[in-house]
Amino acid sequence: MAALKYAGLEDTDSEEELPPGWEERTTKDGWVYYANHLEEKTQWEHPKSGKRKRVAGDLPYGWEQETDENGQVYFVDHINKRTTYLDPRLAFTVEDNPAKPTTRQKYDGNSTAMEILQGRDLSGKVVIITGANSGIGFETAKSLALHGAYVILACRSLARGNEAVQRILGEWHKAKVEAMTLDLASLQSVQHFAEAFKSKNLPLHILICNAGVFGASWSLTEDGLESTFQVNHLGHFYLAQLLEDVLRQSSPARVVVVSSESHRFLDIKDSSGKLDFNLLSPSKKEYWAMLAYNRSKLCNILFSNELNRRLSPHGVTSNSVHPGNLIYSSIHRNWWVYTLLFTLARPFTKSM
Repeated sequence: MAALKYAGLEDTDSEEELPPGWEERTTKDGWVYYANHLEEKTQWEHPKSGKRKRVAGDLPYGWEQETDENGQVYFVDHINKRTTYLDPRLAFTVEDNPAKPTTRQKYDGNSTAMEILQGRDLSGKVVIITGANSGIGFETAKSLALHGAYVILACRSLARGNEAVQRILGEWHKAKVEAMTLDLASLQSVQHFAEAFKSKNLPLHILICNAGVFGASWSLTEDGLESTFQVNHLGHFYLAQLLEDVLRQSSPARVVVVSSESHRFLDIKDSSGKLDFNLLSPSKKEYWAMLAYNRSKLCNILFSNELNRRLSPHGVTSNSVHPGNLIYSSIHRNWWVYTLLFTLARPFTKSM
């Protein structure tokens, strides 16, 4: 008991009663955390019971959730015209005590973006995500926006981009989201996007190169390059080059390039065993959609590694990521065979 008293955890009438100097708070997405004003620290577990909790249900009628200039969540009672930092739903919390992960793997194939971002406050961070109107890009944009980031959805179709913006605002009306036009199949469009973004005089803390095509039939872009190669790799390569100065000025910053494990299944050598860079943007005669995709994903990884080597000394990191096998998104839309394959695999793969 003496040890408990020294730690400020002496016996009280209930294990749910907080010790002196502690305060109960909630995050934007409803998780309860505890602030220790004496030691100026926060933690997820209740200081006495060790339990984790989250609030249940919607706010009572007349209440609204707001965020102050320091990113702290507070609540407005419009009926009684008062404000408080105490969530009125705290009387109706539910216990959330998942099994503690091992140190070897904190997250797994069942983890969601919202779980990974739990407790993060991204207020003041500016993010660009290519291809953010659907699929992985949309889920990434939504998750980051719901945690306070200002997210720019860089989309080929501005109309579909604006629809995605409205879907995010429907979940949190104060989310900071905006759609801008970016067609990676046009190097001129990439240049115009970079210029338009720079004209906003914003920092750039995260650039996520997500957009991509898969299983597309052979075609050339307006720049005379094979479409899969340009959309998946070269357009992003050019975009990162154009925004490099903003990333460096905004450090610490990061670039995330969405690649794929399929980069391992390819060949970019000619019959004599020498590297043949013409295969990266092949002629129609030498084109096979799957190989073109795999080659573009290898380019993503090599580009990300080199970008990290050059920019990490300046506070900008770059990483490539494998998002998962056969995730059911619109990427398979180009051929019915791929759609069938993704549909059959859907029960065994991760959902969006």
